[in-house]
Amino acid sequence: MNPEAQVLYEEMKVSLGKLVPDFELYYKSEIAVEINQLKKERNAVILGHNYMEPVLFHSIPDFKGDSLDLSRKAASTDKDVIVFCGVKFMAETAKILNPSKTVLMPAEKAGCSLAESITAEDVRALKRKYPGVPVVTYVNTYADVKAESDICCTSGNAIAVVESLKTDTVIFLPDQYLASNVARETGKHIIFPSIGGALDPLLDVQMIGWHGKCEVHDKFTVEDIRSVREQFPDVIVLTHPECPPEVVAESDYSGSTNAMIKFVQDSQAPHYLVLTECSMGDNIAAANPEKDLLRLCMVRCPHMNMITMENVRDSLLHNRTVIDVPEEIRVRAFQAVDRMIKIG
Repeated sequence: MNPEAQVLYEEMKVSLGKLVPDFELYYKSEIAVEINQLKKERNAVILGHNYMEPVLFHSIPDFKGDSLDLSRKAASTDKDVIVFCGVKFMAETAKILNPSKTVLMPAEKAGCSLAESITAEDVRALKRKYPGVPVVTYVNTYADVKAESDICCTSGNAIAVVESLKTDTVIFLPDQYLASNVARETGKHIIFPSIGGALDPLLDVQMIGWHGKCEVHDKFTVEDIRSVREQFPDVIVLTHPECPPEVVAESDYSGSTNAMIKFVQDSQAPHYLVLTECSMGDNIAAANPEKDLLRLCMVRCPHMNMITMENVRDSLLHNRTVIDVPEEIRVRAFQAVDRMIKIG
């Protein structure tokens, strides 16, 4: 084994040895060395979302985090090439912020059920139906949808974004669960109108949502939490705000992926249950070996799961898949994304 790969293998064995088979650590440490060499040759930066599988997450990214954190890193990088270990809307966001740089997405078909749930024309139709109402769009959308929005948000700053508008009524797209959770936190009554239906009477305080869901977070239920509490009464349950409102209400804490990671790091509960994408639970467990994280891994995001060490290497080697955003869309989308980043 290459000496550099040997060192990386030994480091990962310490943190991931209880989660990942030894042969996988051995094999992928050599791929990681190849990637790191290609990264230097191409003056590239690698961004890794919290949902990346453990070996990738703990080896090659220069920066790791949630959508907001990585958007900030993408906006400030001085590298020529950005490799986004995440799904298409994330890579598009990096391109929106860095039009002169090459942005690569390792898996060509890594999409998102939320991003697929709404189109730019859907947003335009809602704006025609509710003229003058500001549009807040979750960052989990494609560039043309962002371009029709006034401001974007992430799960971490959604409430701050809504409150920053200082308006009684907002259109919040496309995640119906995140919208419902934000509506509850901000005291807004929420409706989910049909585009072609009659105009709903706007109340003094109201939010207009959309029927989009994350196919991962939609699978968690109140029964899951209650069954775990029966066995572990002192468990602290953390949920992502893309989970159904009744699941969030049943939990002890709800926040973005970064916020959940920090919660586990900073608290001393006897047990934790983290209800989000499976790989993130493994990544938190690896980073906090002294903490007892219970396993309730029902599903991996099929899109995040497409990102592998092998296709990260190949993306740098063969310059694929290159992400482009038409300039007329990029300029308008930039305004919404930039406003999101400034909110913090």
